[in-house]
Parts: sequence; structure tokens; C-alpha cells
Amino acid sequence: MLRCVYTDLDGTLLGRGASLFRDADGAFTLLPSRALEACFRANVEVVLKSGRRKAQVMEDARLIGQSAYIYEMGCGLVIDGEETLLTGDLQPQDGRTIHDLIEESGAPKLLLDTYAGRLEYHSPWHTGRDISHLFRGLVNAMEADALLDENGFGNLRLVDNGVISPKETLQQLDGPPHAYHLIPRQASKADAVARHMRARGYSPEDCIGLGDSREDLGVAAVVGRFFLVGNAVEKDPEITQAAPANVEVTEGRNGEGFYEAVIRTLAERS
Repeated sequence: MLRCVYTDLDGTLLGRGASLFRDADGAFTLLPSRALEACFRANVEVVLKSGRRKAQVMEDARLIGQSAYIYEMGCGLVIDGEETLLTGDLQPQDGRTIHDLIEESGAPKLLLDTYAGRLEYHSPWHTGRDISHLFRGLVNAMEADALLDENGFGNLRLVDNGVISPKETLQQLDGPPHAYHLIPRQASKADAVARHMRARGYSPEDCIGLGDSREDLGVAAVVGRFFLVGNAVEKDPEITQAAPANVEVTEGRNGEGFYEAVIRTLAERS
């Protein structure tokens, strides 16, 4: 039986304008909500995994009637009201958040100075965060990780969370901008999913995952089946290279891809 669906929000469950009821082109659709209804009827849990702030993901989870969610790229996990930070040795201290501690370390400044003109804060969504620093631009995340390590910030990593819409402040880039999260190195969506699975007693075969970014794709290692929605390949044609054998690409984009993956899985297991 299918017992749990782990899904990203922006670019996956949600359509244009981050709406549950809009498809990738902005047309009205009920397919994502119908897939959620199908999960409810089949007693399948749906867990949101997102780079968004805790308050945002909590509200979205409440709106779809779910009590567990993953926020800030896997830095935090909430199950039935109980919160766990998955940030390793980086913990809030002396009234300062992990976001504050990362700011004080100088790591964000290092990245912004090194990649001036190619990286900036992802305003206004970079504010109000407890853990991660959110940027936008176009840089090589592996190169940035090496830079962090060389400068004594090996406990942090820069995560590429996929393509975003063009920004007027970044006209000089040689490609579409991406969203990036600076987070504790131990944190990941895959680890948060695995923690939730252990807490619930789910096996990999009980679960599927969905997403549209390379960070989402990491979840394939801990679930039985993983779906990239169609728009993931459209914006990142090389995303499936060296992907695990349990990864599939939906024909539908965004929420229509979510519907396709959920209904197909339920039908095949009935």
C-alpha cells in the first residue's frame, strides 16, 4: 500500500503564482486538489517539503489538513506539533537563531562579495527566516561549497533549489536565475524525509516523493519511487543524468504532474 507522499510546493504541487488551483500556465485546475482528495480517501499521508519558512509551510500543511511538514530545505521537521531541528551542531543559542549565527559567521558576506553581480538576497522572501539564508542568482553550487570550506565554513553548504523567474536586478546573468539556500551541511530534504519515515514506521516501498529540483531529487535515495514533474526537465534538461533507477518524469507539469504521479501510483497498487 501507498502510505505517504512527500511533495515539494513551488514548481511541484503549486502552479503559477504559487496557487494550488492554477496550472503551470495560470489556467484554473482542480487536478492537484483531486489528487489530495484521493490521498485522503486512501488514507495516504501527504508531507510538504519546502525551502519556505516554517510559518508558510505550516499554514499550507494546515490548509490541506496535514500535521507533518518539512521546512527550510530540510533544516526543520514538524510531526504532530513536535518540532525537530536537523542542523547538527548548529543550534540556537543565547537568544540568537541559527540564521543569526550564520550571518555573524561571515559566510553570507563571503558569498555575496565573491559573486558580486551574480548573487543577491532573494528579496523579499529572504526575511523572517530562522535558519537558512536565501539567495538568487547564477553560480556553481559545488564551487561555492569549495569556497566555503576553504574559508573555514565547512559546516555550511549552498543548495541550488532550481530555476526561478527572471529578475530586473540580475540582467547580466548568462542564464535564468536560480534560488540558493545557505544551510547547515547536515541538513537536507532527504534526511528530513528519512527521519519522518522512521517516526511513522514507513518503509521505502510505502512512500513516493515528488519535486522539481536537484535537491528534491536527493529524496529518491530514501523512498521507493520518485517523480520529477515535467517542468523540472524543461528548465534543467540535465537533471535526470545519473538519476537513480527509481526516478520517473511525469508528462504533466506542476500540480498536473503531482496528480499524475499520485493517481498512477494508487491505481497500480489497488
